[in-house]
Amino acid sequence: MKILVPLAEGFEEIEFSTIVDILRRAGMEVTVAGLTEGAISGAHSVRVTPDTLIDEMSADDFDVIVLPGGNPGYTNLGNSEKVLKLVRDMHNRNKYVTAICAAPSVLAKAGVIQGKRATIFPGMEDTLTGAQHSKDRVVIDGRIITSQGPGTAMEFAIKLAEVLAGKNRAEEVAQGVLTKL
Repeated sequence: MKILVPLAEGFEEIEFSTIVDILRRAGMEVTVAGLTEGAISGAHSVRVTPDTLIDEMSADDFDVIVLPGGNPGYTNLGNSEKVLKLVRDMHNRNKYVTAICAAPSVLAKAGVIQGKRATIFPGMEDTLTGAQHSKDRVVIDGRIITSQGPGTAMEFAIKLAEVLAGKNRAEEVAQGVLTKL
């Protein structure tokens, strides 16, 4: 599985690092694509240097897109026409479109969660335009997978590993990091 993680200024560090780490441990190829050149600062001043730029990415090259949240990271993702296009293109190609924290609002803005069950950071439910809000910590509806925030990042990442690499591989990774499925 090839996974694309777009990264914008103000990303949530716990979500980003947990997702990338767990998916790489599960044997997946994860590409971090920055919206801007150079190191990008998270919401709590942790700086990360992406592998490449988002402008060079195509939906054809990936099986999954994972949007980390964070404030103003999710706003910056949602203001990127390139990110919105990638989300739509991947959804239209029946690929996995996933988001955590406030980033499910980007999926709504892209118009890909109409009629789908989804979750989001508590208090932001009104941004899930067209979706059926769930209070569950991780929600899977077809190829749309959403989660609530930093405290659910490990559950979200392990669930992604399970869906994408199988239950056995997810169990191995979970045991290796001392967490539960």
